[in-house]
Amino acid sequence: MPKGFLLVVSGPSGCGKGTICNKLLQRNKDLVFSVSATTRRPRNGEKEGINYFFIDDKRFKKMIGNNEFIEYAKVHKNYYGTPKNFVLNEINKGKIVILEIDVQGALQVKKAYSEAILVFLLPPSMSELKKRLTKRGTETEEDINIRYQNAFEELKFIKKYEYFVINDKVIEAVEKVEAVITAEKLKVKRHKNILEKIIF
Repeated sequence: MPKGFLLVVSGPSGCGKGTICNKLLQRNKDLVFSVSATTRRPRNGEKEGINYFFIDDKRFKKMIGNNEFIEYAKVHKNYYGTPKNFVLNEINKGKIVILEIDVQGALQVKKAYSEAILVFLLPPSMSELKKRLTKRGTETEEDINIRYQNAFEELKFIKKYEYFVINDKVIEAVEKVEAVITAEKLKVKRHKNILEKIIF
């Protein structure tokens, strides 16, 4: 059984990371979503252990001290982190683990785990990004402006990623990420005994 890998879907707030990842998980049975921990409050409809592990600052900092995160960052006044054990265990089982995280977190993952595959999700335009941030109605006007300004800074890091996908139409964006997954599955380095399968 080939080893799995870590697929990081990242990009500015409001670019549709959650929507794309949910569609990928619905359509692909060998994908596993890695639930992140955060100190922010749950949004309407979000569930503990499914969307995030919602924890307080004190517990989060204790987990940092115990080296329990593959990455963590403070973004928009809150902490976010990816629990290490779950990710590594699933990869060893041959699963493809999807991390839906911000740009800061993605770069930390790449530094700590160089085999991670990074996909930068882009909006069709920055004006469309502003519309999406406003339309979802989950942040104050101040928070929307912070996220929008941060997006311009985050775009500067795109050259550190292996792939990019523009999220204009959701299904087309999902199919492009699936093409990335297929290409990564077919890399020779993931199949040590490939010739044995053909010869014998």
